[in-house]
Amino acid sequence: MGKVIVVTSGKGGVGKTTSTAALGAALAQRNEKVVVVDFDVGLRNLDLVMGAERRVVYDLVNVIQGDAKLPQALIRDKRLETLYLLPASQTRDKDNLTAEGVERVISELKRHFDWIICDSPAGIERGATLAMRHADVAVVVTNPEVSSVRDSDRIIGLLDSKTLKAERGERMEKHLLLTRYDPNRAERGDMLKVDDVLEILSIPLIGIIPESMDVLRASNIGAPVTLADARSAPALAYFDAARRLAGEALPITIPEEKRGIFGKIFARRAA
Repeated sequence: MGKVIVVTSGKGGVGKTTSTAALGAALAQRNEKVVVVDFDVGLRNLDLVMGAERRVVYDLVNVIQGDAKLPQALIRDKRLETLYLLPASQTRDKDNLTAEGVERVISELKRHFDWIICDSPAGIERGATLAMRHADVAVVVTNPEVSSVRDSDRIIGLLDSKTLKAERGERMEKHLLLTRYDPNRAERGDMLKVDDVLEILSIPLIGIIPESMDVLRASNIGAPVTLADARSAPALAYFDAARRLAGEALPITIPEEKRGIFGKIFARRAA
């Protein structure tokens, strides 16, 4: 059975969709079968980042409402044969998602894929809670700014109360992915430092994605950054984050700094 990952945050524009695509492509390059699922009904963007917008015929809502079978809606990536996309609808709203329909789709995906990565809409409304409900693991994406971190703290509370694992009394595995990090601005006090974010959120750090134009360029050409420029700094950071998701213990280094923080931060927070 596949593992369900929800990529979530409380604030929009922090890089959830970019991260979903990058992590999905990174895991698929390990020769594991991966599907990325867009839960942002009405505002879909994952198909754009994946370069598949012209190939969408059926979507998640079509499958939930019985207008299409799941294999009809799945789009296989042309660059990686183990990577698939299940797009969201652009013409419906989130009320078209039903708890029963989502459960049925996720259950079917788990039978056929090693990883199901759910790209959650921002906030705490219906689409976000349905995206996280069946998750085995949550990746909480945040920028190093106060409003983003505060909203992520709210999402962590929902993960601990609104998921099936929480309702069963089980611990939800949560990881922090810090995006758009610039150590020079952090040193000047223009953004929060890594230690500050971890102190507030108190969940294990899975990766630090540096601020880089490579991410924007990749999105504009319709490719995950881990495919568009696999040797770029953000791509390498996403590859390492994917390896940690898969269970590997890797040291984490703040971008542009040589000092490893595995012992100081990651190991301490993982406990």
